[in-house]
Amino acid sequence: MSSPVALVINGFFAMGAASDTGGSPWLQLVPFVLVLGIFYFIILLPMRKKQQKVQQFLESLKVGDKIVTTGGIYGQVTRISGDTVQLQIADKVRIDISKAAVGGLQGQPQVQDAEASGAKDS
Repeated sequence: MSSPVALVINGFFAMGAASDTGGSPWLQLVPFVLVLGIFYFIILLPMRKKQQKVQQFLESLKVGDKIVTTGGIYGQVTRISGDTVQLQIADKVRIDISKAAVGGLQGQPQVQDAEASGAKDS
């Protein structure tokens, strides 16, 4: 006689046994491809569009623009050179910041978040 535990264990092994259904092995890839497609359209495509928007904003930045950094510093652009921007934050007080730290124009919604610029640098 078999014990009930042995019957349950044998049942689990029988469930895991490969059964040849005669179907195409390519059919097993369909769920995987669907998951990748959903991932692309829900996560990657919107992220790429946002990165392009931020890049266009940073390229259109010009001297005289009043901006806010991702760290919350308000200032006016006095010089742009390569990847750095010089801000005048008070009379005779100028600081150099990374272009990636520019969050947006003053009085408008931020183009990029502080978390996004921190994640982009690492």
